[in-house]
Amino acid sequence: MGNPTNKPLIAIIGGIASGKSTVAEQFAKLGCAVIDADKMAHDLLEEDSFRDEVVHLFGPEILDASGAIDRGKLASMAFADAGQLGRLNDVIHPRVLRQTEELIERYNRNPGVKAIVLDMPLLVEVGWAGRCDRIIFVDCDRARRRHRAKCKGLAGERDIKIRENFQISLDRKKRLADNTIDNNSDFSTLVRQIKNIFSDITKNS
Repeated sequence: MGNPTNKPLIAIIGGIASGKSTVAEQFAKLGCAVIDADKMAHDLLEEDSFRDEVVHLFGPEILDASGAIDRGKLASMAFADAGQLGRLNDVIHPRVLRQTEELIERYNRNPGVKAIVLDMPLLVEVGWAGRCDRIIFVDCDRARRRHRAKCKGLAGERDIKIRENFQISLDRKKRLADNTIDNNSDFSTLVRQIKNIFSDITKNS
């Protein structure tokens, strides 16, 4: 379907803890507006009405001592059962996608925005790949991703495997991509790749 406006719509995809957000941040420095779906979901969990819905689905044991949702507990319960994860996604995804649509519309009206970047972990799974003008796969070896996952508070290899079992395979994501960024080297190499891809995008937009 493509992006019906004149602002390129760029998708960042890849494995868990591959560095997608870091790549998105670098695109932001080049004048892109970044839409962070994970942040939207986290913000939703802090809204009282949404919190009540999630507690109704999973029970009060997902709350911490202050009465807020403990995201770690929620993730553990959701990823332990496909049905539970599906119900959580049914609650979260419509809201996140609606906010994403609103932001795309807003950024398309902003002359200061050169392109719009979607940092959306389940972008392919929710059927948005066809909307994007450019899909970029962030390639990172498993050992590096495992280390980054631990820094984010995940337990490691097991957590990565469990979560990726609910996503399409990395091989398929890579095949869907128009460009691949190698995130196995130093930061300056990463930045150079991003600049080259963005130059090509803006040249052809």
